[in-house]
Amino acid sequence: MSWARIRVPASSANLGPGFDALGMALNVYLECRFRRAEKLQIRVSGRETECIPTGEDNLIWQTAQRVAADVGERLDPVELEIDNGIPIGKGLGSSAAALTAGVVMANSLLGLGWKPLRILDEAARIEGHPDNVAACVLGSITASAIDAGGAARAVRVDPPPQLGVAVVVPDFDLPTTKARAVLPDSYSREDAIFNVQRAALLMAALATGNLSAFPTALEDRFHQSYRAPLIPGLKEVLKLRAPGLLGCVLSGAGPSILVFYEKGFEQVCEVVRQIFSFHGRSSEILWAQIACKGYELT
Repeated sequence: MSWARIRVPASSANLGPGFDALGMALNVYLECRFRRAEKLQIRVSGRETECIPTGEDNLIWQTAQRVAADVGERLDPVELEIDNGIPIGKGLGSSAAALTAGVVMANSLLGLGWKPLRILDEAARIEGHPDNVAACVLGSITASAIDAGGAARAVRVDPPPQLGVAVVVPDFDLPTTKARAVLPDSYSREDAIFNVQRAALLMAALATGNLSAFPTALEDRFHQSYRAPLIPGLKEVLKLRAPGLLGCVLSGAGPSILVFYEKGFEQVCEVVRQIFSFHGRSSEILWAQIACKGYELT
C-alpha cells in the first residue's frame, strides 16, 4: 500500500462565551502519513515528541482501532509517521486533532466511505463534546451541538477578512481535567443569560464582519473567572484594552491565550507576553491565523 497523508488543524474552543459550543481552526497542524504494515510501527517528529506514545497506546492508533471495533471490523497494523506542530496540554486541541486523524485513518483503511459530517459525529462521540473536533473537521469558525439523538450538529462561519488572531502560549501546561474541576455544577439565570447574549452576539459579529461588537462579544461568566487562579496573569489579560485589540480569551481550557485583533495591529500580542513575563512566566506567540480548511486526506 502506498502512503496516505492526513493534515489536521489545531483548534481553539469556547472563544470566550461559547463554552463547549464554539470553536476555531488554526493553521498549526498535526500531520501524519500511514500505510499498512506487518506490525505496528509509529515514529514521531516535530513538537513535544516526548509526549507522544509510539506504541499501542498512541491516541491516533487507539482511535482508529475503536472506530474499527464500532463497525465490527478488524484493523491491520500500520506504519505511522507523525509530525506534530501543535503544542500539547496548552488548550489548542491537540487531542481533538489526534482523534480526528484516527477516525480519518480508520475511514480510509477500512473503506467506510464516511463523509466529513459522519467523521465529525464519530470524533465528537469519542471526544465527548463537539467544539474542537467540529473545527478540526470543518475548518474556519464553528458552532456545534449534540442533538437529542446523540448526533453532532455543526455549522461553519467564514471569518471577516480584517480579523486577525494569534495565540500566546505560556511555558506551563494545564490539564483539561484540572481546568474543568474548578467549574461550578450550576450557574445562575443571570449568568446563563449573560453568556447566551454574548455567544449570539459573537457569532453574528463574525458572520457579518461587524467588529464593533468586540470586546463585549467575548465576555464570559461560565469558565474564565473560575480558571483565573490556575493561570497567572489571566485576569489582567482579559481586561486588556489597546488600539486595534478586539479582545483576549482563554484558548480552550488554557493556559494559552487567543488574541483577536484588527489586521495591522499585530503588536498588541506582545502586551500579553509582557503580562505573562510580569508574573514570572515566559511565553511564545504563535501567529496562527484561522485555517479555512479542516482535515485533509491525500
